[in-house]
Amino acid sequence: MKILVTGAAGFIGFHVVQELIRQGFDVVGLDNINSYYDIRLKYARLAETGIAQEKIRMGEWVKSDRYPTYRFIRLDLTDREGVHTLFCEENFTHILHFAAQAGVRYSLENPLSYINSNIVGFTHLLEACRAHPVQHLLYASSSSVYGDDTPIPYNESARTDHPVSLYAATKKANELLAYAYSKLYGIAATGIRFFTVYGPWGRPDMAPWIFLSAITEGRPIKVFNNGKMQRDFTYIDDIVEGILKIAPLPPRSKIPNMVYNMGCASPVQLMDFIRIIEEVTGKRAVKEMTDMQPGDVVSTYADTSLLEQEFGYRPHT
Repeated sequence: MKILVTGAAGFIGFHVVQELIRQGFDVVGLDNINSYYDIRLKYARLAETGIAQEKIRMGEWVKSDRYPTYRFIRLDLTDREGVHTLFCEENFTHILHFAAQAGVRYSLENPLSYINSNIVGFTHLLEACRAHPVQHLLYASSSSVYGDDTPIPYNESARTDHPVSLYAATKKANELLAYAYSKLYGIAATGIRFFTVYGPWGRPDMAPWIFLSAITEGRPIKVFNNGKMQRDFTYIDDIVEGILKIAPLPPRSKIPNMVYNMGCASPVQLMDFIRIIEEVTGKRAVKEMTDMQPGDVVSTYADTSLLEQEFGYRPHT
């Protein structure tokens, strides 16, 4: 297996790269290292895999100083020619695609960055897979595709045509594009609907980081929907384990395309989450109770029975 991991400087991609190289796979990491959040965190993740910041240049290869089977290239998936050249030269067998413009709230302010990164970039990747066939394309979707009118727990068979954010709409578009390419060109593709992934090296725009930082420093936190919310927090190690179960086994159906939920299937109430942080830090949260934010949903709750049945997926944390 020769594996391309996009979003290798991002939260999920970084952890997947670490596990793949630990197991001895031939891995290529790709990331454009955009400034959506502090790039020092992205460079620090790369440094953990032996990719030194001072060696990184757009479009140039960097070999890991720690792992002989790992190389990194800074490249933007919106660069169609760059992506085409990469696939021409590398002969990948598997693609694990985690590169995307993340964040629900940011999509309200910068919609075009989501169209470019999440739709144009993904289409370039699909076109590369069409021109240079791979055994399996596994890509990140999101629990956001379920919107705010889906019965819980969320099941993969539920309708997902009422997104409440542009981010969710682009992730749904990815699923539709992947299905079309599977049907038309036989590309084996699997989408994973991730549910609120957290853990070490996590993103600073997500609740664990935001709340821990604010409560530790005595700053107020905004509690949306007056605290009447819940999230299906899923630990990063369980995500990586699930991905590595699925990656070697592409769909074998007539149309080789599948979508799975990957969550903990155990939602946590927002106020309980805040209380736990207060207990851990020994500090009381300064709470600003407020209404729902546009683009947000009250609850996420994964039905993971399909993933459990087909791959034996069971979260441990």
